[in-house]
Amino acid sequence: MPLKKALTLILGLCLADVATAQGNSGPYLAGRTAVLDNDYAAAADYYTRALIRDSRNPVLLENALTAFLGLGDLGRAVPLGRRLIEAGVESQIANLVLIGDAAQRRAWDPLLDDIEAGQSVGPLFDGLIVAWAQLGAGRMSNALAAFDEVMSNNGVEAFGLYHKALALASVGDFEGAEKIFSGESGTELRLTRRGIIAYAQVLSQLEKNDVALELIAASFGDNLDPGLQAMRASIEAGETLQFDAVRDATDGVAEIYHSIAGALRGETQDGYTLLYSRMAQALRPDHIDAVLLTAELLENLERYELATEAYDTVPRTSPAFHAAEMGRAEALRRSGRTDAAVEVLKQLTESHGDIPMVHITLGDTLRGLEQYDDAIPAYDKALELIGTPDESHWIVFFARGIAHERTDQWPNAESDFRQALTLRPEQPQVLNYLGYSFLEMQENLDEALDLIERAVALRPDSGYIIDSLGWGLYRMGRYPEAVGHMERAVELMPIDPIVNDHLGDVYWAVGRHREAEFQWHRALSFITDQTSADDVDPDRIRRKLEVGLDAVFE
Repeated sequence: MPLKKALTLILGLCLADVATAQGNSGPYLAGRTAVLDNDYAAAADYYTRALIRDSRNPVLLENALTAFLGLGDLGRAVPLGRRLIEAGVESQIANLVLIGDAAQRRAWDPLLDDIEAGQSVGPLFDGLIVAWAQLGAGRMSNALAAFDEVMSNNGVEAFGLYHKALALASVGDFEGAEKIFSGESGTELRLTRRGIIAYAQVLSQLEKNDVALELIAASFGDNLDPGLQAMRASIEAGETLQFDAVRDATDGVAEIYHSIAGALRGETQDGYTLLYSRMAQALRPDHIDAVLLTAELLENLERYELATEAYDTVPRTSPAFHAAEMGRAEALRRSGRTDAAVEVLKQLTESHGDIPMVHITLGDTLRGLEQYDDAIPAYDKALELIGTPDESHWIVFFARGIAHERTDQWPNAESDFRQALTLRPEQPQVLNYLGYSFLEMQENLDEALDLIERAVALRPDSGYIIDSLGWGLYRMGRYPEAVGHMERAVELMPIDPIVNDHLGDVYWAVGRHREAEFQWHRALSFITDQTSADDVDPDRIRRKLEVGLDAVFE
């Protein structure tokens, strides 16, 4: 089934059967609204009610199936998928579920029969499923031929190669797997973190721990997360890593779902990608990467409670526990539970206090809540743990500099901004922030303008940065030069109150008083409860409208 058609079915945008509307429109419409809002729990409830009255309606069945899969409830989804197929309905989502169910039950030959009979999700998916099912049925030569068939299709060769390497390693052919991972087969794979770990495990099984260490160092550098640290420590101790990236054919099928979810991520709607990540998670509950992807997708869909539940499934003993907790904190923050988010991160600094990113995340969260005094010690601790910073750490100095600036500790702020620029000299955000700060303090005006002009050259379509340039020229008394830049900033950010207020001031300075008043009125109309009075003061704008900018200055 074409992707567009599948998405249409998922979102419930097709017309319901006429019979559905008679006496059943309430639950159907409520379920449809819930699906559009990504509220899977409500959608599952409403469509289940609707199915009581119209149990064979394919639209209700597929939408209910999608809702249960969105919840990760494969047990409730499978019977709905079977009913759709038994009714002769062509459903990509039903096939997605039923193929995974067969793999979970290790019903390999029936699965192959169903694929042969036309139970399809898509060419890539089907090809990989056939290969892993053949392996599961004990026919390795057939499996390898099926992987080679996938590799023969343009654009998906890497998928076939990667899964072939995993399959070879899962049956102990580590030499064959290494040949693929290393690129000796003729194609160099761009491995994800998960793929690099699998490759390192293969190398260790081949007694090539030194090569595995080189691989980890080349791929991740020295700043390793707990999982990679533990792996490196085991290798350095001379231990042989167990190959557990894919243990059997069922794990291989879970990897298909995860691989395709990773490819779809950011390329299609998150609700569709979620179906694949949920299936990977259902087939292999310890697939932490699938769990984290599921939670991230749910966050994107603003299903914060479900995201939190997903993060909670990562055990405390997992090397990824700190990542899950940071994700859970973000989900709590975005749902409005800011105190709970901060508490999660503070507890994490106690249990995983040796990880710089934990402290950085706490600092970022506190800074976002404008708790700048509390954010600074978190950044201090992170930088202490980092020791000698590299280029990637510019953002930590930048973030701490903002916290210092907002707490009136300008010498410390300037030092942080300059350190950020030492690490990454042409970082436009830092250039702009430092330059704008100088303008506001009426210090180092020539340097300020130079910093901002460099930022504009790097980000010519950034309204914020162009506003800084126009404002800088205004603060230096170069009013005519400021006009064009401020007009361009408003063009890029038409509803920003700060930029509109600035343009009003610039217009006033060049004698265009009526246009200035118009811009000040616009600025007032765009101020919301979230607008900081430190950035734009509505009372000051009203005063300008009453007596003019000159009088306000006096």
